Amino acid sequence: MVFKRLLGSLGVGGPTVDTVLTPGACAPGGSLSGQVHLKGGTGDFDIEHITLELVAGVEAETDEYGAGESHGAVAFDRFVVGGGFRLVAGAEHSVPFTVTLPWETPITELYGQGLGIVLGVRTELSVAGAKDKGDLDQLAVRPLPAQEAILEAFGQLGFGFKSADLEYGHIGGTGQQLPFYQEIELAPAPQYAHAVNEIELTFLATPAGMEVVLEADKRGGLFSDGHDAVTRFTVGHDAVHHQDWNALVDGWVRQLVEHRSAYGTHAGYGQDYGHGHGYGHHDDRHHHDSGHRSGPGMGTAVAAGAAGLAVGVVGGMVAAEVVDEVGDFFEGDDEDEGGED
Repeated sequence: MVFKRLLGSLGVGGPTVDTVLTPGACAPGGSLSGQVHLKGGTGDFDIEHITLELVAGVEAETDEYGAGESHGAVAFDRFVVGGGFRLVAGAEHSVPFTVTLPWETPITELYGQGLGIVLGVRTELSVAGAKDKGDLDQLAVRPLPAQEAILEAFGQLGFGFKSADLEYGHIGGTGQQLPFYQEIELAPAPQYAHAVNEIELTFLATPAGMEVVLEADKRGGLFSDGHDAVTRFTVGHDAVHHQDWNALVDGWVRQLVEHRSAYGTHAGYGQDYGHGHGYGHHDDRHHHDSGHRSGPGMGTAVAAGAAGLAVGVVGGMVAAEVVDEVGDFFEGDDEDEGGED
């Protein structure tokens, strides 16, 4: 999806910008490449900077009890990819670029099927002291091999994909770098349906490995309230090809459920599987009210078998809805910021 528009701060006759990303999904920590195409207006303009900004559609709680939410666009990285030249009237100029995505960049698809996450690449021109966001493109991100293996293992164990979203805040006890984190909400496998309503999965990748944070919303008994449990595990990128992921993930879930049943408190603990260390738990900004989350246009779908969560989890209509949401999040954000210098 590409939006072309005049450089608003310069009025009619200003240059236009069209950023074209190289086709295909990127990976967290991987390269994003493409070209920024400029076309001159009715006069000459000095292009001072061409900046790419990574933006995400993020949810944030509006009160401490998680009863309300707001939605907005959050920028999570910026790259200056060109500038320092004059664009003469009517001339065309292209600037190729290759930048590296943050390791914690959320994944937007699994086996080519969208998860409902809204990411975009916004192009900003700085021309003669004025700045304007002149182009917006949807960003597709596929999982790292370890992330894919874990998601597939959940699917093969009988868990179903419910929704995915981005939550503003920080998970305590982790090495989280971005101002938000991704939650993938899973319906429990039949063998765990008596114990948990759902499991929420968060990946926090680094160059060395990846933290895997699991949160279970437990069912309450007749005389007890439901409560949450949190555990954190660490895996190495090099563990992908020699790991029994089904057994490992099932062990994680068993520990998550058993630990919470034994201690009955909001506690977390971690184990290493390749790299990393530490003891972790969610802080107060990581909410535990699961009833309010839903992905755009997606209901619960159970997927099992060789392709894990990817089989049948998302209908064909989701891709179009995600495109619409990119426009809703970021076009509105542009309007809000139109007066900035």
